[in-house]
Amino acid sequence: MDAEELEQRLDDIFDHALLFSGYLDHMRDYEVVVHRSASALAGLPSDTLRYLFKFCVQAHVSSALPGEVWRRSLDERLVDLDGVGDAWDGSGYLWGVKWACLYPGATVVQDSPIADRWTDAVGIEFHEVRIETNVQNLSIVFSELEVSEVDAEYRPHGAGPAGSNPGTSEP
Repeated sequence: MDAEELEQRLDDIFDHALLFSGYLDHMRDYEVVVHRSASALAGLPSDTLRYLFKFCVQAHVSSALPGEVWRRSLDERLVDLDGVGDAWDGSGYLWGVKWACLYPGATVVQDSPIADRWTDAVGIEFHEVRIETNVQNLSIVFSELEVSEVDAEYRPHGAGPAGSNPGTSEP
């Protein structure tokens, strides 16, 4: 996949909802699950996409929230939207929403020294992508990207009942 095609795939998720990111259970590939809201104006239905970053040699996640917001967001009740009660005064982060806004979004790092180093070491082309949200920032170095639509019930490995992965044909 060339940089232009990669940019287009990333543009497709701009300003939508990041639901999950993490390594698959075999620890080689990194997954990002995004829900795209319907757009009546553009005539587009809502859908859920799985971005599978294959041969992922680096995934770095850091908080996008400043310390002051963290300080006001430490109450455990903020992780449960139903049980938040009076714990949230609007000044901290309400973790219980369970998604992050993909804004400013995802970009390809052009001429990435990290990707170039892995390309030289392994002998296949690597890319670096930065994904910025209102909650977390990710940097992912990988070789291939597969994008597929999954059911709204899709849960990443380990998040559903043992031996099942709703929304996909994978166990």
